[in-house]
Amino acid sequence: MRTPLMSPIRRVRPASVRPEPLQPGDNLRGAGLMTLSMMGFTCNDTIIKFVTEDMPLYQAMTMRGLCVMLFLLIVTRAQGGLQLRLPRDARWPMVLRLIGEIGSTMLFLNALTRMAIADLTAVMQSLPLVVMLGAALFFNETLGWRRLSAVGVGLLGVLIILRPGSGTFGVWALVALGAMLLVALRDLSTRRFARGIASGTIAFYAALSVTITGFLLSMGQGWVMPQLWQVALILVGAGFLTIGYMCGVGAMRVGEIAAVTPFRYTSLLMAIVLGLAIFGDWPDLWTWVGSALVVGAGIYTIWREAKLGRRR
Repeated sequence: MRTPLMSPIRRVRPASVRPEPLQPGDNLRGAGLMTLSMMGFTCNDTIIKFVTEDMPLYQAMTMRGLCVMLFLLIVTRAQGGLQLRLPRDARWPMVLRLIGEIGSTMLFLNALTRMAIADLTAVMQSLPLVVMLGAALFFNETLGWRRLSAVGVGLLGVLIILRPGSGTFGVWALVALGAMLLVALRDLSTRRFARGIASGTIAFYAALSVTITGFLLSMGQGWVMPQLWQVALILVGAGFLTIGYMCGVGAMRVGEIAAVTPFRYTSLLMAIVLGLAIFGDWPDLWTWVGSALVVGAGIYTIWREAKLGRRR
């Protein structure tokens, strides 16, 4: 039977992806959620990088995961309770999403402990193009040449930051690229969930799977007695990660991927600021030039989407 994905004529978004038409303001809401998500994830990454200087990585990941699940239970309780039962058509997307979630977390955190946070975040900035191309291939979302050009400018900025051949592209940069591809799988899988499935449910399954994986891996790495300040920081990091989870899932389910995804670029600016403030990693001139291109591309995308919205 021919499906919307296979049809050579009609460009239709699958019903399981968006059962309702795009509503006014959806793209703006999605962009805001993505920005909040990037803030949460970047702040959490900074805390984990700092804490794991004195604590085994997988122990910190397990402790953080337990806190995140507790926070999610509190948030979802206020929203009517956590619903863990999934419809049959949501189970396969959930499997794919958890593969992307677990794999990307493992690779990203290992790279995080060995790279400057701004460099790692810069490597991850190739994600929007991958997600957009995936949306065009699998969800038949139409991409205008102006938005694609803006993404291209942003990726050029990333290349300027990394300067291939300068030594930045080492083994751990390749690990980061692997994490980026798995994040793309995670985000594209999220689009397969119907809107009736709560974002808190999706986020809780993600936190649970990562926590279990971290605990199993920690058995081989060992645990240490955490200090009070480490526990406090992990609690704060878990709070930021909860924000990242909830807003990230919501962002990928509101608005068009092509309009929402470029706002991932905001994490690069956040990472530069936090890397300087916490670890003393002062970006060089080329990093600032590349970052200006990335942020400029994002600002142009906002302007372009607002212009298209007025025409609609």
